[in-house]
Amino acid sequence: MAQVRNKQVILRDYVSGFPKETDMSIVESTLSLKLPEGSNEVLLKNLYLSCDPYMRMLMTNVESLLGLPSYVPGSPLTGFGVARVLESGHTDYKKGDLIWGLTKWEEYSLVPSTQILSKIEHTDVPLSYYTGILGMPGLTAYAGFFELGSPKKGENVFVSAASGAVGQLVGQFAKLTGCYVVGSAGSKEKVDLLKNKLGFDEAFNYKEEPDLDATLKRYFPEGIDIYFENVGGKTLDAVLLNMRVHGRIPVCGMVSQYNLTQPEGVTNLTNLIYKRIRMQGFNVFDFFHLYPKFLEFLLPHIREGKVVYVEDIADGFEKGPAALVGLYSGRNVGKQVLLVARE
Repeated sequence: MAQVRNKQVILRDYVSGFPKETDMSIVESTLSLKLPEGSNEVLLKNLYLSCDPYMRMLMTNVESLLGLPSYVPGSPLTGFGVARVLESGHTDYKKGDLIWGLTKWEEYSLVPSTQILSKIEHTDVPLSYYTGILGMPGLTAYAGFFELGSPKKGENVFVSAASGAVGQLVGQFAKLTGCYVVGSAGSKEKVDLLKNKLGFDEAFNYKEEPDLDATLKRYFPEGIDIYFENVGGKTLDAVLLNMRVHGRIPVCGMVSQYNLTQPEGVTNLTNLIYKRIRMQGFNVFDFFHLYPKFLEFLLPHIREGKVVYVEDIADGFEKGPAALVGLYSGRNVGKQVLLVARE
């Protein structure tokens, strides 16, 4: 029975504070390339792995509220990826199929067929897109903006962490809808990207703005209708002062809080009452039924160049820990992807 060497990124121990590369190790195991008789599992060769901010919350010894189990020290990380099927014990998948979905941070993975796996039918776009624009982050942007944000033409939209995997799409969806959109990011390079490549009306570097309330009043003198929340903390506090009556805040993430031992408080929540704001958290797993509709909407825009996507691809399995850790200091420009193997 054929055996292969299988590199894995494992969590060494639970993490407190900002994660470090040394919190992870690259180890090598062996894996059989033949399924046991009667197995309904799927054997995958991983091609791309997705680095996503939520993964930090799975590194702590607390019950996960994301619908995903927390990581186990000594075991490989799990996350979304793109893979080719090598062997399948389930009729939905056959040898040679390309899929995206939940896999492990290793070169080869044996996963249950009940796990989230979607066959890739459209290969005229880069396969890496299924870790981002056509995968979980893309569906997150689509569901959060359209289902919870309920945008209308002419409304004012603010997006934090706007150059990231989700934010860059929300801004473009807002422009397609006929909205005015402003994004915040953490460097001049990212601000230029938002304005010159991704089509945002305006953008600013939040690190250069000591008074976020004044900054938002400058960009939104009439107030904000939709705030797509990715960072939390001081940004959310300032936004609440600048929302319009009946504004909407889809809460996608709060990356500024994930590495704090004591999360920051938010002091301006009374504005939810005064302005009748709807602020709602969401989990993309609640919207996977929309995936066919999402593809039907987005693929033509990608093919026509009306929606673009910026990726930051780390080439080589050994670069995985650094790529993941870099998310939390804003080192990546665009969607962070790990290239494991070329086709």
